[in-house]
Amino acid sequence: MSLEQEIKLRVQQQEQLDLSDLSVLANLIQGEMKSNKLVSTYFDTFNLDLMKRGLGLRMRLSNGQWLQTVKTSGVVVNGLHQRDEWEHELASPNWNITKLMETALADSVSDSKVWDKVSELFTTDFIRHTIQLKLADGSEVELAYDRGEVRCGNSSDIIHEIELELKSGSVEQLKLLAEQLCLQLPVSLSDISKAQQGYQLAQTCLNLASR
Repeated sequence: MSLEQEIKLRVQQQEQLDLSDLSVLANLIQGEMKSNKLVSTYFDTFNLDLMKRGLGLRMRLSNGQWLQTVKTSGVVVNGLHQRDEWEHELASPNWNITKLMETALADSVSDSKVWDKVSELFTTDFIRHTIQLKLADGSEVELAYDRGEVRCGNSSDIIHEIELELKSGSVEQLKLLAEQLCLQLPVSLSDISKAQQGYQLAQTCLNLASR
């Protein structure tokens, strides 16, 4: 288990951002920008039992590698998301029940009335550009610029955001970096994760399906 700490910034335009000439990043970048296509499927029951228990479950394909991830809803304040996360590499898109039983999802997996009803709910599909940053105080941050969509049935919504994930160091310095980006880019602090965005879309889909 690890504690994920990140600040989300929602982009306030449809056009792609150009991060190449941002003065705030000029002396912080470590290495080159990397790009990757990420497709993640999120799972829950029709009654959203996992969400109601404050849990998220997804299967992600990244660079040919399957990743099984469990997250708690955690705490969100002014764009800063702090939550527990369990992530395991898999050889195929089949659940590793042993690993799931080591997470906060264990009670749900053990409850056949819940687990037997878990199925695909929605999918996020986006291109991620990542830059590794080292701040003046030595804190290490991964900047991820994501652009794509979340889909549920025939419905979709835009994903366009920046994530600043603290890898090591000071949360206060992370907040300061976010403030500086808000001054230089058309972005704003966001308390809505991709999972929450997907759940909002899924609830609309489920309501339509039940009519």
